[in-house]
Amino acid sequence: MSVTTSPKAAAAAPARSPVSRGTWLLALTGVLAVLCLLSIMLGSRAIGAGTVLDALAGDGDAQTVAIVWDVRIPRTAMALLVAAGLGMAGVLMQALTRNPLADPGLLGVTAGAAFAIVISVAFFGIASMLGFIWTGFGGALVAGLVVYLLGGVGRGGATPVKLAVAGVAVSALLSALTSGIVLTDTNALNRYRYWAAGSLAGQDTEVLLQIAPFLLVGMVVALSLASSLNSLALGDRVAKSLGRRVGLIRLTGAVVVTLLTGACVAVCGPIVFVGLIVPHVARAITGPDYRWMLGYTLVLAPILMLAADITGRVIARPTEVNVGVVLAFIGGPFFIALVRRRRLAEL
Repeated sequence: MSVTTSPKAAAAAPARSPVSRGTWLLALTGVLAVLCLLSIMLGSRAIGAGTVLDALAGDGDAQTVAIVWDVRIPRTAMALLVAAGLGMAGVLMQALTRNPLADPGLLGVTAGAAFAIVISVAFFGIASMLGFIWTGFGGALVAGLVVYLLGGVGRGGATPVKLAVAGVAVSALLSALTSGIVLTDTNALNRYRYWAAGSLAGQDTEVLLQIAPFLLVGMVVALSLASSLNSLALGDRVAKSLGRRVGLIRLTGAVVVTLLTGACVAVCGPIVFVGLIVPHVARAITGPDYRWMLGYTLVLAPILMLAADITGRVIARPTEVNVGVVLAFIGGPFFIALVRRRRLAEL
């Protein structure tokens, strides 16, 4: 069962001209710009648009300038990077596994990264962001491999629903083990409480600069795989006949997914559903062309993340609801709708 469109389905899909896709992308970029401004304006203390523009220029009172530059802008920039990273990881996972239910959170990758980070704190005393990133990479890779092996057991191999069930089971197990560790270790508990529900709060410019190189490298490599993913969508045999090295493509994609997911979890915690929702929305707009899908993901994923983050700040003011909780409310029904589709209903 394939997440990517077969040659016959691709031929039957309505043609989408580059002009229309470019127009949509331009419009969505405008929406993203508005959300970035709202993200800087809204919080426990609302700041007017004019005051924000003054603060961006360094004018106005010192407190407002500090809020804008030291709190709101780093948080907004973090949302842009993390969302784009998770969205592109979701596109790659769905393309490489040919599974429309693939998502770093649903297939246990996110839980594996979180579990590895908690172990690094509890047993190895790691406290640096770079340490969290590297341990997150390892946990994400191991968890992804375990889920794929479990989902491939039995007749029919690794089908979408079997992989999703295996991912849920592995995530539940890792979450239980993580809870057991944090309940017996104060340092791990303090770290875990910070990002357990998925949060963008409390990130400063230093953390942003530490995480940005990993995410940017991962996204650049992901974009470079777009043409290869289009070939892979036609089937392994066709891709090989076109001169593609299928094994290398899958390996590179897996490394990129691990890189993006591990880095995002290290900073913001196990945020789920971004990598599930965004690829389907992008595919509905662009059609089965990964060059456009990955480009749209760079815009659509931050739109979803910022909208959820702003909602969480507004509905519980002066406190806030973590962005991971808001995304769970959005992504849960979306996931159920996907599973109930007739072509995904059978194992």
